[in-house]
Amino acid sequence: MQDDQIISLEVPATLAGKRFDQALSALLPDYSRARLQKWIKSGAAMLNDQVVKPKDPVAVGDRVTVRIELEPETTWQAQEQPLDIVFEDEDIIVINKPAGWVVHPAAGHQDGTLVNALLHHAPELEQIPRAGIVHRLDKDTSGLLVVARTLQSHHHLVDQLQTRSVTREYEAVLQGVMISGGTVNAPIARHPVDRQRMAVVVGGKEAISHYRVTERFAAHTWVTVKLATGRTHQIRVHMAHIKHPLVGDPAYGGRLRLPKESSAELRSVLSGFSRQALHARHLALVHPKSGQVCGWEVALPNDMQELLAALRANEQ
Repeated sequence: MQDDQIISLEVPATLAGKRFDQALSALLPDYSRARLQKWIKSGAAMLNDQVVKPKDPVAVGDRVTVRIELEPETTWQAQEQPLDIVFEDEDIIVINKPAGWVVHPAAGHQDGTLVNALLHHAPELEQIPRAGIVHRLDKDTSGLLVVARTLQSHHHLVDQLQTRSVTREYEAVLQGVMISGGTVNAPIARHPVDRQRMAVVVGGKEAISHYRVTERFAAHTWVTVKLATGRTHQIRVHMAHIKHPLVGDPAYGGRLRLPKESSAELRSVLSGFSRQALHARHLALVHPKSGQVCGWEVALPNDMQELLAALRANEQ
C-alpha cells in the first residue's frame, strides 16, 4: 500500500483568474472533479498554504499544494485471469495484450477485461487513476501496453505521452498496394453522423501517423506505422483516409476485397480474418524512476503471421 503523497504546483498564466476548483482540475486532469472537490473541502488541497473555497480565484504564481489521499479510484472488480507480462518492476508493468480483450470495464463489459486481471495481479492499481492505464489499445488490436504502478509513474508517463517522447510502432496489413511510405497528418474527431466511429474532420484534434512499407503483395501491403499522436482509432482512420484500410477492420475496412488471382487458401484466410490486422509491436519510453530509456518488442500474433504467410504463398 502506498502512503499519501504531497505534490506542489504553480499556477500558470493560462489559469489566472480561474476558480480554485477549475484550476485544480486543469492542473490534475487525471482525477475526477468529485475527488478534487473532496480534497478542497477537507483541506487536502490548499492555495498558498491556506484552506480556501472552491470558488476562490487563483493568480499567476500561486502555489497549489495537494496531499494525494490514496483510496480506491474505481469500483472495478479484481478477477484472476492470465496475463502475458513482458516486463514489470515496482513502477510499471508492460503487457502483451491479445486481440479480443477489452482494456477497461464499460457498459456491456464489466467483467473479464484487462483491468480486471491487472487489479488481481497488482491490487495497488485500485488507487491509481484508470487503474494505471495511460494509453489504450482497441479490443481487437494486439500488442504492447504500459501500466503505471504508482502515482509518480502515472504522472511521468502521462507527461511523456503529452510531449510525444514515447515511441509506439505498429504492424498493419492494408488493402491495396502502396508505392512508398509517407506521413498522414489529418485531424481526427467523432464521426459527424456515426458517433461510434472516428473520422478525419476539419477542426478535429491533431493526428500524425508515419508509415513505411515492409512488404508488398499482389493486392495488399504490410506496413510499420509510428505514431506521433495517440488519437482513438488513429491508424485505422488514417489508413482508411488514404484509401488503404486495414484488412479485417469491421468499422473502417469496407467490403472484403479479394485479389483477382488468389488461391483458395488466401481467400479462406482473408474471409476468416475477423479483426483489424493491427499489432503494437514496439514500445519505448523513459523509465519513470531510473530515467533510463527502455524498449520492448513482441512478435506478431499467430493470426497475422498466418495472414502474411498466405499472402506470400499466393505470390508463388
